[in-house]
Amino acid sequence: MISDRFGRKWPLVFNLLLCCVLELGTGFVDTFSQFLAFRALFGIAMGGIWGLSSSSALENLPVELRGLATQHGWRALFWTGAGITCFAAVVRALVPESSFFLHTKQQEKAKGTNTSQSFLRKTKEMLKLHWLLCIYAVLLMSGLNFLSHGSQDLYPTYLQITKGFSAHNATVATIIGNCGAFVGGAIGGWVSQYIGRRLTIVLCVLLAAAFIPLWVLPSSFSALSAGAFFVQLGVQGAWGVIPIQLAEMSPPAFRATFPGVVYQLGNMVSAASAQIEATGGDNLKTTIMENGVLTVVPDYATVQAIFIGAVAAFVIVIALIVPENHGSNFESADADSRDGDEATDHKSQISCREVNEKSSA
Repeated sequence: MISDRFGRKWPLVFNLLLCCVLELGTGFVDTFSQFLAFRALFGIAMGGIWGLSSSSALENLPVELRGLATQHGWRALFWTGAGITCFAAVVRALVPESSFFLHTKQQEKAKGTNTSQSFLRKTKEMLKLHWLLCIYAVLLMSGLNFLSHGSQDLYPTYLQITKGFSAHNATVATIIGNCGAFVGGAIGGWVSQYIGRRLTIVLCVLLAAAFIPLWVLPSSFSALSAGAFFVQLGVQGAWGVIPIQLAEMSPPAFRATFPGVVYQLGNMVSAASAQIEATGGDNLKTTIMENGVLTVVPDYATVQAIFIGAVAAFVIVIALIVPENHGSNFESADADSRDGDEATDHKSQISCREVNEKSSA
């Protein structure tokens, strides 16, 4: 909300620096309670980064490119992350503010608009007009977060316990899966420029679902690694569309607030993904040969296959509910919303009425 009123640049810089300080401090904790406190504060700070960074990047890209868009052990992980976060803050501080946002504020200043009252009024109007869109977006983000966390968080544990992999092989297989995620994100964003956002999400999720058998049934390293690559290719291919999908869906005056809030709400809903799968493994067992002895272990393969299959079906249904705003021109939307001073009622935005019409059809 602050960035939609005062700009993308400095709120993001502040968030990054705050994350840097908290991550640095995490490396110095000595008790589990201190660790939890720092991570909770870090989560709050990090929650503001996604919406700010996506709106900053997308507003400064051409329309046709918006789809692409040791010795100390564990402590060194957080110190390294703090350095990277600080570097990102410095880079963002050197990048100019979004030209769209600056132009909007110049118009408001020329009109003598009370930005505080105007923003609050527009917030009420947006919630009144787009409440169903907000619910849809949260459901979509919940499903996609369940899909990514459900296929990633417990994956190394699954390989080691259910498949009997060494820690090294489980790590390498995870890296191979992450390579698929990188490729999928780029391809998904690029393809969505030509065939649309919703269709790209659906095809990518179908791709991930199609490779679930290769992801869980084999026992060899090569086959399971290939399954991980293609599952993550599909999962992150769908995610590659999300920044621009949410930005195009957003009411113009809330292009930072809307994506950030719905993303974090979806992330919160899906936070229990690993716990759900772990509980399923406690209740569903299989046997493997370990050191020449037949051993009963949690059947994480079956649990993850069922979980990801169900979530994939849910995401496909949600992705098909509401018409997309493919090719929405931020400049035109901002100009129209300034002229009418009704940023929440622009014709290119999805309203509850359109949602209802689509659902009825």
